Amino acid sequence: MDNTRLVKISKYLSKHLRHQPERIGIELTPGGWVEVEKLLAACKKHQFPISRQELEEIVANNDKQRYSFDKTGALIRANQGHSVEIDLQLEPQVPPDVLYHGTGHKSVDVILEQGLLKMSRNHVHLSADIETETKVGARRNTRWSFFGIYWTIIG
Repeated sequence: MDNTRLVKISKYLSKHLRHQPERIGIELTPGGWVEVEKLLAACKKHQFPISRQELEEIVANNDKQRYSFDKTGALIRANQGHSVEIDLQLEPQVPPDVLYHGTGHKSVDVILEQGLLKMSRNHVHLSADIETETKVGARRNTRWSFFGIYWTIIG
């Protein structure tokens, strides 16, 4: 499948499953879920048709695992990065000893001065591995040097 098309679809999904679901007339249920058929119909109605096959490829192959289907495949959600208030119904877990946060080069001084802030999002993305945070920090083609913020959980 055309990678350029998949990137456009992923960005479209991100906008509507994470930030502006109302813009295309969908409502996120508890857990952040929306019925796949309702999502595809809303996309088509707003002149951005997406096939089920394209949707499945994006969920399966997105390197940042931005989206997931429920066990039945009838519901889809964005896994993280929401600016709309949503309870993802995630189970609390004991974190590993070290967590990493990827960030753009321009943010390093602000983080060192003010701490790690969620800004307009509901959560701060942390990962147990450097590889994932390298991808997150390098997004948007910004100048990025691996700052490698890491947090040691004490106690």
